[in-house]
Amino acid sequence: MAGDRTQSAPFLQVVRGDLSHEETAALVAVLTARARAVQAARERAAATGSRSGWSDRARLLGVPRPGPDSWRRSFHPG
Repeated sequence: MAGDRTQSAPFLQVVRGDLSHEETAALVAVLTARARAVQAARERAAATGSRSGWSDRARLLGVPRPGPDSWRRSFHPG
């Protein structure tokens, strides 16, 4: 059964080495923190309505790119 976790394979399995309980706990903590950080980033992106670069209208303003004589391409009157 898909919903029955008691008969399924372990979620995390150490295939080489002999980890202590503390090392296993540290590994689980790091993996959990990473998963939560990814989830939080996804939620922030969904909440802010992040747009792709193609839909960003600021690119149409002709913002000068850094480089030699870039001041000539700016809106500076001088």
